[in-house]
Parts: sequence; C-alpha cells; structure tokens
Amino acid sequence: MPTYTALTTLTGQEAAEALAEALEDLETEPTGVGVFEIEDDSGLWEVGAYFLEPPDEIALALLAAAWGAQPFAISELPEIDWVAKVRRELSPVEAGRFFVYGSHDADKVPPGRIALLIEATVAFGTGHHGTTLGCLRALDWLVDQGVVAQNVADIGCGTAVLAMAAARVFPNPVIASDIDEVAVEVARANAEVNGLADRVECLEAAGFGHPRLQAAAPFDLVFANILKGPLIELAPDMARHISPGGRAILSGLLVVQAESVLDAYRAQGFTLERREDLGEWSALTLVRSA
Repeated sequence: MPTYTALTTLTGQEAAEALAEALEDLETEPTGVGVFEIEDDSGLWEVGAYFLEPPDEIALALLAAAWGAQPFAISELPEIDWVAKVRRELSPVEAGRFFVYGSHDADKVPPGRIALLIEATVAFGTGHHGTTLGCLRALDWLVDQGVVAQNVADIGCGTAVLAMAAARVFPNPVIASDIDEVAVEVARANAEVNGLADRVECLEAAGFGHPRLQAAAPFDLVFANILKGPLIELAPDMARHISPGGRAILSGLLVVQAESVLDAYRAQGFTLERREDLGEWSALTLVRSA
C-alpha cells in the first residue's frame, strides 16, 4: 500500500504546532503528523503528515493559507523496504583506526583495524552521517594524542557506535544512554553482536537524568551527538558531570551553528581543543577548564 506525504514550512513553533493539530482533524485523517525545527537558524519549522490514501489537496491549501505556511508539497511514496535498501547501498566507513561496516561487507574488514558491525536500523548512527563520522574521527585523534579516558559516557547514543568505539580503545566499560527506548534496544543488540555486552552499559535516559549516570560521574569523556538546541540546554549539566580537564565531543550541529554552541560551552568553562567540519556538519572537542 502506498503512503502519501504532505510537507510544508512556516515560521514559529506555536504556529507550526497549531497547524499540525489542525491537520489531525482533516476528513482524510493522517496516520501521523510531525513538527520539526529546521536546524539552520532560519526560524522555520517543517510540518508533515502521512496518509494511507490521497489527501484532500483543497483542504491542505486552505490550512496552509490560514496558518501562513508554504503550499503543501504532496508526494506518493512507493513501497520500499528502506532498511534493506540502505543496507545494500551503505559502504564501509573508515575513521582512522575505526572501520564501521554492515554484515554484507564483513569480507572487506582490513587487518589491524578496530571493526564495528553496525546494521542500518531505525536508530541513528551508522557512522556514515557527517556527525557520527566527525565524532569517530575526534576519538581517533584523541587516542593518537595519548589520551586515555577512564570514565566515558555516550549521551544520545543511537546505535551506540561511539560508545562501542570508546570501549574498544579505553580500559573501562562505557555507559551509553538515549531518550528513545527503541534506540536503547538497538544499542544493546549492537553491543551484543560486537562482543561488547559486558563493556557497554545501555540506559534509557534524557541527558544525565538517570541514577546510574549520576553515580558514575564525573566523566572524563562524554559524547553528545544530538542537535544544536539540546546541546545548548545540556551545557550546564555537562559542566557538572565532566571532571576538570575532562572532554566533551559534540556533534549533531551544522557548521553555521557551531559558534552558538561554543558560546554556550565557553560560558560553562569549556575551551575548544579541536574542531572538524565535514561538509555542512561540525564536530567539536572541548576541554573543561581545571
């Protein structure tokens, strides 16, 4: 059965959420409605709806006009097993000593590399995205500098690829947490298949909001590959949960957003140690001042 999408953009969160609520009252009822901030500092929000039958284009046009949104772009999506398609098309990722691959590329793992098996799933972080790749490259650089982190956390871990990479190069187990229950299940499965079930502890938590994270702090290395807004909100908690001289590797932010994130962390006593821009994405390595 095909799926139909209707997407638009408009200015302001309040208007976007009101439009999304109005979409749910359409006679041709959508199966799902989403509201997302476009992370480019434009102030624009995207509103999307999914339908199992063709939506009423006139009703959508009226709603867009009423809320000052752009006309809805309506598309029909073919039936595709996206996970299977991505698995076929993703090539291995190399980030210094790390080699991230899917099971279909198991014969391509080069000798002497730290291999991490990550299948394309519903959780974020296969290593191919510029943000995850940037974090892996930052970790590889730290190891080259002789850094040995004793206490590591991966906040917003997705597939837990970063936590697993850290568990392979540092002596102690790593804590991986995510706000999404499905991501935590995927992270546990990945740790198991990589032989790291006893080295990567997976938790469901928002930020540092879990007793286990509280008890394990302070950390000397924290990954946070999330988004600009949550990264900025997390800055004070980062300062509270990272030891003096400890580091944070941050990504999930666009190059144009890096300075605003840096400002938030500098205000909490962090200094920039390394920055790498990969395409439109930036990865920051920060050090908490002593």
